Amino acid sequence: MSAKTPLASAAPVRRSALRRLIEERLKDTRPPADAGAAPPAELFTGAGDVLRQYYSSAPVAAAVLVPIIEHPDELSILLTQRAAHLKNHPGQISFPGGRIEPADAGALAAALRETEEEIGLAREYITIAGYLEPQPVLTGFWVTPVVAFVQPGFTLNIDRREVESTFEVPLEHILDSRNHHTHERMLGELRVPVHDIPYRDHRIWGATAGMLMGLYQLLR
Repeated sequence: MSAKTPLASAAPVRRSALRRLIEERLKDTRPPADAGAAPPAELFTGAGDVLRQYYSSAPVAAAVLVPIIEHPDELSILLTQRAAHLKNHPGQISFPGGRIEPADAGALAAALRETEEEIGLAREYITIAGYLEPQPVLTGFWVTPVVAFVQPGFTLNIDRREVESTFEVPLEHILDSRNHHTHERMLGELRVPVHDIPYRDHRIWGATAGMLMGLYQLLR
């Protein structure tokens, strides 16, 4: 039997080190006490005035799961492409998730419930790592990202009414700054930096790219 190449031998080591780093950086993180609170003005200079234009009423509290699949040689991020007929964000790349309903016991419960409903990922495969900073979405949502590790062996059952397809992106692709495309968007009279992360024939942008950039900044 031939010996493993140094590159093949190093892959599981890198994967384990990256998992430990994620666990360390997210340790003791908590979701916001008030999941529906208005976005903080510190998000970017002038954000308070701009966001008030889009949040004419209290923002809708929502949560998404950021599923990190633990393959033997790498970690990858599971993403969905939303169905084209949906009212909000049709056809966009997103994480499984949705609004926090009154029956949900907070962001975690909502993220797990929505994940099961949208793609059939059973919670028995999921281990929660922590929370990223909430992300404002200009359609009026205030989204809490719940980061979780997912053990392989699961079977997805996609709800085609909500999700067109799923795909995975290697986490190292997300963490490579050469894959980050930054440009500006005008919100009123304010220039706001926005991000695109291309992967194969997919273009990750909007709030999803913002959350992934939050994870990137956390792990730098």
